[in-house]
Amino acid sequence: MTEVIRYIIQFLLGDHISPELVDFIGYTSNEREYSNYKIIIRPSGFFDSSVYGLATSLPETPLQIWEDSPILFGKPYSELIDGVMHLHADLIASTYFLISRYEEMVRRDCRDNHGRFIGKESLPVRAGFIDSPLVEEYGMLLRNELRNIGIDAPEPAKALKKVFLTHDLDQLAHYRSIRGLIGGLIRGISWPKEGHKAIKSFFSGLKFDPWYTYPWLFTQGNSLRKIMGSSKCELILFVRSGGRIKKEDAPILLIHTPDFVSLMKLARNKKVTIGLHTSYEAGLSPHLASTERKILNRLIKKKTNYNRNHYLMSREPEDMEMIIKAGFTDDFTMGYADIAGFRLGTCKPVKWINPITKKLTPLTLHPLTMMDVSLSDKRYMYLNAFDAYAYCTRLIDKVEYWNGELVLLWHNTSVEKNPKIYHRDLYEKLIDYLKNKQKNES
Repeated sequence: MTEVIRYIIQFLLGDHISPELVDFIGYTSNEREYSNYKIIIRPSGFFDSSVYGLATSLPETPLQIWEDSPILFGKPYSELIDGVMHLHADLIASTYFLISRYEEMVRRDCRDNHGRFIGKESLPVRAGFIDSPLVEEYGMLLRNELRNIGIDAPEPAKALKKVFLTHDLDQLAHYRSIRGLIGGLIRGISWPKEGHKAIKSFFSGLKFDPWYTYPWLFTQGNSLRKIMGSSKCELILFVRSGGRIKKEDAPILLIHTPDFVSLMKLARNKKVTIGLHTSYEAGLSPHLASTERKILNRLIKKKTNYNRNHYLMSREPEDMEMIIKAGFTDDFTMGYADIAGFRLGTCKPVKWINPITKKLTPLTLHPLTMMDVSLSDKRYMYLNAFDAYAYCTRLIDKVEYWNGELVLLWHNTSVEKNPKIYHRDLYEKLIDYLKNKQKNES
């Protein structure tokens, strides 16, 4: 656990703090070691082999509050003993619980019909902090304690460190296949406009298809990137290269058609990074991720290091190991399908800790802040346009305050020109909101 503990302490302090300060902080209950440190974080017993991994190790609610922040483990106070500051709030266990998704390992019976952990059943939702990156609050508490004993530990800049504008290629177009055309014509019996759209899309070209909104999405994204700079704003298109059995992977993406080639050319011209959208089938059988990555690498003629599972199908902690074995360095799946917010308790990229082995891994998790479907779907948050904008901007403000990383997921199908769907307007407003923030910073 030594490597994991050091990593968590440095993560809490922030990458703007010198690694040398990690040596000032100990995580021990051994009194003979107290004098070796300036600050002692008292272990709560969470990692004891007699309770670790059991339901009895889960935090008890309501959570205790320390300096306005909920504490998952330990007691909400600190005290100075013989010149050493003792924190009885177990910030190490509390952080570990969140960033490793320990809860999902223990509560394996809490799954929806796709096998995904149910966000609304999670501790962050039940305890009321899903819309706050609690781990960043812990970092501030730890830096405060350092300053209390005379050690300089400044707060990070209040600015968005990076923005990822991401899109999943689930279905390239609506009417460009025979099946799509026929479906449009049948629906056109009742709604003639849809029949006309289907005919125009099928016979006149991809650009006339209502779901081919990537040119608009990439233009929106690049307008923000122009202001923020390429190092602080990245566009990613996650492409599915597998999935031939499960209905959830339908329609099969025909990667050798002119339409797909046109999209890939557009992505190159707009400087969009390509990542793998691991199939639903691979979500059920994670070893398939390696094969799907190889197919995509051959297709785009370069190695992709980014992954996001279709349907956000990160089912079990063991599945992450298959993502690592497949060769991915970064994963963008970590958001709940049913509620937007901070699934990992943080708004910063974090190395995944395997809660089964208690080992630090090389896989970086990028917390998914918000997804279009989560906001509007009747099964999920079911927000109207006004409330969705208010909730999203509140999350953005939190990420900015903590110098975090913002990850948005908007689908091409959700931004068609349709007055019944608010996501096109919402996305444009959020991009404008981010632009204005950058202008105010500069």
